[in-house]
Amino acid sequence: MEFDFLLPDGTKLKKKYTYKLAFRQLVDGIPHKTLNLQTVTVELPVGKGKKKIQLIDTTGLIDGIHNREEVRKAMSQTLSAILDSDVVLHIIDGSAVNRKDLLSSPSDVDYQIAKFAQSKKGYAILVNKMDLPEAKEGLKSIEREFHGNLIIPISALFKRGFKEVKTFVAYNI
Repeated sequence: MEFDFLLPDGTKLKKKYTYKLAFRQLVDGIPHKTLNLQTVTVELPVGKGKKKIQLIDTTGLIDGIHNREEVRKAMSQTLSAILDSDVVLHIIDGSAVNRKDLLSSPSDVDYQIAKFAQSKKGYAILVNKMDLPEAKEGLKSIEREFHGNLIIPISALFKRGFKEVKTFVAYNI
């Protein structure tokens, strides 16, 4: 897999990874590990053909102003990417929704993203970690709080919900 990285200062990098290496080096549960746009181009089967799409991983957003300048710049990049994207998949951790002490629980910025992005036809909320016990209650809360938005529960562990995500993306590209 080849990834393109766009740093907040405008520097562009390309790196090739195996799936395992990409997972080890690019995936982490620590907030704000992603400090730049990370883009991978994939082919998605659509009808009898295929379409190339770019998947962009961005820095998470928080309420208020982060104390680290590099995180603030990365968040600015995220907002620009949301504005420029045809499809926005807003990921919310279903297991953390009802724990207000966590950075990953929904906050004002999540509501603002939903309010802005729902004006685009290609907006959906993905509720992840549905394999965890707390996620069922979290999903109910998200359905109440984000009523009117397309909400897709997903679990990477059990590979659930991704067919629906693929259908949504294919319909909106």
